[in-house]
Amino acid sequence: MVALVLLLVVLTGCGGRPAADPAAADVQRLLDRRAAAVLDHDERAYARTGTGAGFARLRAVPLADWSYRVTGLHRTGDTATADAELRYRLAGYDRAPVTAGRALRLSRDADGKWSVDADRPAKKSAQQLWDQGPVQAVRGAHSLVLGVGQSGRSLRDYAGLADRAVPAVSQAWGTDWGRSVVVLVPKSLEGMAGLLGSPASSYRGIAAVTTGETGARAPADRVIVNPDAFALLGGLGEQVVVTHETTHVATRRHTTAATPLWLSEGYADWVGYRATGRTPREAAPELSRAVTQGRIPAGLPDDEDFGFTGDASRLARAYESGWTACRLISDRWGETRLGEFYRAVGEHQKRAGAVEEAMREVLGTTPEEFTGLWQEYLREQLG
Repeated sequence: MVALVLLLVVLTGCGGRPAADPAAADVQRLLDRRAAAVLDHDERAYARTGTGAGFARLRAVPLADWSYRVTGLHRTGDTATADAELRYRLAGYDRAPVTAGRALRLSRDADGKWSVDADRPAKKSAQQLWDQGPVQAVRGAHSLVLGVGQSGRSLRDYAGLADRAVPAVSQAWGTDWGRSVVVLVPKSLEGMAGLLGSPASSYRGIAAVTTGETGARAPADRVIVNPDAFALLGGLGEQVVVTHETTHVATRRHTTAATPLWLSEGYADWVGYRATGRTPREAAPELSRAVTQGRIPAGLPDDEDFGFTGDASRLARAYESGWTACRLISDRWGETRLGEFYRAVGEHQKRAGAVEEAMREVLGTTPEEFTGLWQEYLREQLG
């Protein structure tokens, strides 16, 4: 049973302890019944709690948990808005519940019974996939793909990409991760942006992103696809992108505030391209163009270089620089040492000194020496 959070109304006039508004407890019990109906797949019970529009949208989602916790109630006579925390968990995939802020509009009938008129994302909270329409689900051998506005064939294709990505990542990184991936496929770029709670312009041209808390055994990583950009990729590009994002899922626990983006993104690209047979010039065309023109980077890219500012060439060079740096480590010190270096950097809590210490202890070099080696590697591989 979800703990009750009672809205306190301060007594006026004489002193005394605040009195609890009984409506808050009534609304909590209503939402408890609504949550039970979702888990029991009981459409009639769900409809008895208010609008049933959301039930069909959720029908295909494999849920292990679903609950609400009322955190605030704002009443005006027989209408109210409830602030609530939704907690849910996908069966077989999430270690702990995902939390999402919700705003529920309610009304009370002549018998004093409350019902839900609308259930929407709270202000400044991201949408959930079912907020965008009925969800379809496809289960793969190592994946769960949830989509809105997509064909069954398209979702099966995504599942195939993810099913190939998971063993490829395990072969490179190891098996100390969940070895499964959840992929969300909205209808459009705007849908992707809604799931991330950001403007669509932030992700235009970005094929996919991975969400999850860094530095922890994340309970619920999600690979979120931008179908508009994904559609422009060829078969190889699609596989590289999904393998790249799956690598982020696998390395999440070892990716911390100490991990620079050149390493986290470069390693994910290294895994993505690892078994493709692509040459450096093929995989890093923008950086190759710069090198052949004599514009050797002065150093590895800063985190700011990975921001999507509209300069696609600059962003591509940042990713390609990270990839070539990781490829250098793999070629010179070996794949195992590359993984050890990644983990060693992530063991630090802060950025300062993390790369320096890991390079000294794992690779036996310094950032200055490594930069020189990397610049020479670029001349050899891309010049």
